[in-house]
Amino acid sequence: MVTRKVVIIEDDRLISSAVAARLKAEGFVVKEASDGLAGVAICEAEAPDLVILDLMLPGLDGLEVCRRIQKSRPVPVLMLTARDDESDMLVGLAVGADDYMTKPFSPRELVARVNTILRRTERVPGGTLLVGDLEIDPYRRQVRRGAIEMHLTPTEFDLVLFLASKRGTVVSRDQLLREVWGYHDNAGARTVDSHVRAVRRKLGDDVIRTSHGVGYAIGDGRK
Repeated sequence: MVTRKVVIIEDDRLISSAVAARLKAEGFVVKEASDGLAGVAICEAEAPDLVILDLMLPGLDGLEVCRRIQKSRPVPVLMLTARDDESDMLVGLAVGADDYMTKPFSPRELVARVNTILRRTERVPGGTLLVGDLEIDPYRRQVRRGAIEMHLTPTEFDLVLFLASKRGTVVSRDQLLREVWGYHDNAGARTVDSHVRAVRRKLGDDVIRTSHGVGYAIGDGRK
């Protein structure tokens, strides 16, 4: 069994210690940092499988930390916010976070979310998908549009891959939450919408089309 490494970047010692203890009990290797600069340095040195990142940090804030750690490699990021503020969530997802949780939360719930994200990013279905000028390589987890390789976060890639695998079929937000995020309570529709907006900013407005009141699709269904 492969041991997964998680970096926690959180200035609240009680939260960081509680989360670290729970993750270690589940078999993860855990590294901790209490400020943004130290967090970036640990991520560069350790190449973690996932980062748990507080939005409000001394030194560099969580948004800038997220930008920096995503530059070299697309590592999954679970962002922690102190408020249930949609603007915080939207900005966090826009700079590369894969998911977010609002404080307070239970360490058990957070570990479940970590496992869901890691399972999602480990999926490697076979065969390159072509949709128009979009080329999706599931094995290398790369997306090209024309000759240009596009930088997507792990969740953005999984969203594009799933929609492309259902080419031309409109997929509901609830189904996307189940299949891409692993949620089963039908909550989090705005998370889907935020990721779709982020993908459109990177790949172009014409890649994912909206079926109002239903969901989203890639392609027109023709082979």
